[in-house]
Order: sequence, then structure tokens, then C-alpha cells
Amino acid sequence: MRQNGEWEVALDVVTRRQAPVDSTGMPAGIPYIIGNEAAERFSFYGMKAILVVFMTTALLDASGRPAPMEEGEARAWYHAFAAAAYFTPLAGALLADILLGKYRTILSLSLLYCLGHLALAVDETRLGLLLGLGLVALGAGGIKPCVSAHVGDQFGQRNRHLLPGVFGAFYFAINLGSFTATLLTPWLLEHHGPGWAFGLPGLLMGLATFVFWLGRNRFVHIPPRGRAVWHELRSEEGRAAVGRLVGIYAFVAVFWALYDQTGSAWVLQGARMDLHALGTDWLPSQVQALNPVLILLLVPLFTAVLYPWIGRHLPFGPLRRIGLGFWLTAAAFAWTAGLESLISAGVTPSILWQLPAWVLITAGEVLVSVTCLEFSYTQAPRALKSVVMALFFLSISAGNLLVSLVNFLLLDKHGASRLPDREYFWFFAALMVLAVLVFVPVARRYRGHSVLQQAGQE
Repeated sequence: MRQNGEWEVALDVVTRRQAPVDSTGMPAGIPYIIGNEAAERFSFYGMKAILVVFMTTALLDASGRPAPMEEGEARAWYHAFAAAAYFTPLAGALLADILLGKYRTILSLSLLYCLGHLALAVDETRLGLLLGLGLVALGAGGIKPCVSAHVGDQFGQRNRHLLPGVFGAFYFAINLGSFTATLLTPWLLEHHGPGWAFGLPGLLMGLATFVFWLGRNRFVHIPPRGRAVWHELRSEEGRAAVGRLVGIYAFVAVFWALYDQTGSAWVLQGARMDLHALGTDWLPSQVQALNPVLILLLVPLFTAVLYPWIGRHLPFGPLRRIGLGFWLTAAAFAWTAGLESLISAGVTPSILWQLPAWVLITAGEVLVSVTCLEFSYTQAPRALKSVVMALFFLSISAGNLLVSLVNFLLLDKHGASRLPDREYFWFFAALMVLAVLVFVPVARRYRGHSVLQQAGQE
């Protein structure tokens, strides 16, 4: 067995190696990144899929007695966790770009991630919930900007034409993991309890970490930039690039405020609907599996068919795609508000009536989120790739923080919401419409250019 010092030397050799990027082919490390992402996203979305249901039905107090939360309180805490998970990317990005590099940052924070799942699996009280979610937020959030930027680092000028397809495959892997997890973990929670339901995502996170380690000699490793990060941030070009992107992310935050409620408000709405559909009795949290299924269909359809077809008739660049995604997201929430009108009149509509809303918001996700991943990487200065990715994830945090604050402010003394669900959905639909109306003139004034890594660059 090697001593710790030998492992440190070996790790330094691996992470400082600068592999050639001057190639026209697919980078050798991409399969390991995609495989890691599929398993990691299974772990994250599997845990997240059952979180609201666990808090409202299975949470225990310190003595082991049932102590579930009210719906409004669970909704508020769900989005507080999501806000934390997408705030920590900034710390992970700075750690990667200044000190450790992306590879070592991802590997070390993944271990914290595994410990978070372990805490959730073994302790069903609020203490276990708090500790587990805190560690998951640190691990999952910290690695997110590094993994996204690590994908882009594998490419240079000669194979940059492959980048959109790889980001599409990256998102495909995310949703393949999400789909299987969203079907399986609610079933485990229902039939085998929280230990198994939270434990399986932990095992998959361990697998994700192992797959990433296997690719260590195949990756392009961009060394940490140290003080260059601060110089770039203070430079006129760096400040301008970051400022332009932050202006776009402010509107993207509103999109996430709506989108991430598919895991909270939409699940709770589904519980009030007829869940017998297609010959099967569905669990409320399993309905979220519609999203990754639709993603798997829409990403290749949009990339290979829709974008080229629209591009032949009119310019359809990233910012126009994002704007269209905003409109579709507002329409999705208007649809769910209509469903609430039916539910509040004593009608119990089939869960299939949520399908149009899922189609609309998933199309919006493809147009906004997939586009933003590629757009963020290409618009970021070379020394700030992870930092800019972290700023994109901060938009997700800001959106969830907004939802959490709204829900906390609406709580009565019993932990229930004072705002009827129909008006709740209409409020967020109107907020998205307002945001897109302001976004259009901002997007028209945006001026930027693409920046990719160069072969042999340190």
C-alpha cells in the first residue's frame, strides 16, 4: 500500500498533466464524465424526489414518534435546501480555479456528498435531515460548476463543433439518471422505508465517484489559475463579461423559481388528483419521471430538427431560445392554476391532466437550461470558467430562495399556507410574464463573444 505522501505525488502528477486539446475527434475523457454525471444525478434526484413526501409523511421526532411537517412548511424547507445546493457552487468554483483544480475539487467534495446520503439513510429525525441535506448541499453544489466547466475544458478550437452535442449528451445523462431515480426511490420509500430510499442514492454517489476516478488519466487537466483568477475578475474584460452574464442570470433566476416547484407544489397538487392512470396507481412523486422522459425525447429533437429548421428561417441564437423558454414556463404555470380551479370546485381530475404542463415546462427547460450551460461556458473568460458556471448555478439558488421566502411569509401559525393554491400558481405565472417582458430589450443589447481553451495553454 502506498503512503499518503506517495498518493499526493501521484495525484499531483495526474491533475497537473495538460493533455493535448488540438484534435478534431471526441475527447477521451468524455465517457467518464457522462457516466459519472448519470450516477451522480441519480443520487441527487432520487433523494430530492422523495424529500417533500418524506417531510410530510415519514419524518420523526427525537424520540422516534411521527412528526411530519405541514405542506407549506415542507415546501419552504424544500426550496431552502435547493437554494443552498445551488449557492455552494461559488465556493466549489473558487476552490477549483484558485487552489485545487477541477479534478481534485470534484473528487474531494464527492466524499462529503456520500456522507450526506449516509446521514439521511440512518437518521429519520430533523437532526438527520438537517445534517444530511447540509452535506449534500456542500457536495452536490460544490462539484456542479466544476463538472460543467470540466466538460468544456476537454475541447479546443478544432473540435469545438462537437461541444453542443456533448452538452446535449451531458444533459441526456442527467435526465437518464433522474428518470430511473424518480421511479425507483418513491417506490422504495413507500414499500421499504426511508433507509432504503435514501441509501440507494448514496450507493450511486459512491459509484459516480469511482467512475470519475477511473477517468483520471484520460482527462484534459487545466491547472488551477491562482492569482490569475483575481486578475481576470479585476480586468476590464473580466468585469464586462461577468456583468453581461449576471444581467442574463437575473431573469433565469425567475425561471428556476417556477421550474423547481415541479418537485414541491406540483407533487402536492398531484396528491390531490386521481393517480390511477394507464392501468397503474402512481405515487405523487413518481409523476416527476415525466420530466426526464420528455427531456430524453426533446433534447435530440430540438438539437437535430427544431433549431436547424428555425435557423433556416430566422436567427435563433441562445438568447432567443431562452426567451421562448420563459414564455413556455409561464404557460405551464397558467395550466396548473387552471387545474387548481377544478380541484377547488370538488372535481378530482386525472393526473394525466398535468401532462400538458409537464410538456410545456420541459420544453422551457431545454430552451433555457441546456442553452445556458453552453452559453455560460463559451462566454466566460478562460480563467473564470468555473466561476461563471457557479454564477449560473447561483441563479438557481436565487430562484429557490425566492420561492422559500414567499412560502415562509405565507405560513400561518400552524405551518399551513394562507394563499389558496390557485392564486399561488397564478402569482408565479404572472411573475414569469413580467420577467420575460423586461428580458427582451436586455437580450437585444447583449454583446459578447465565445472563448474556449487553447491547445497547450497553461
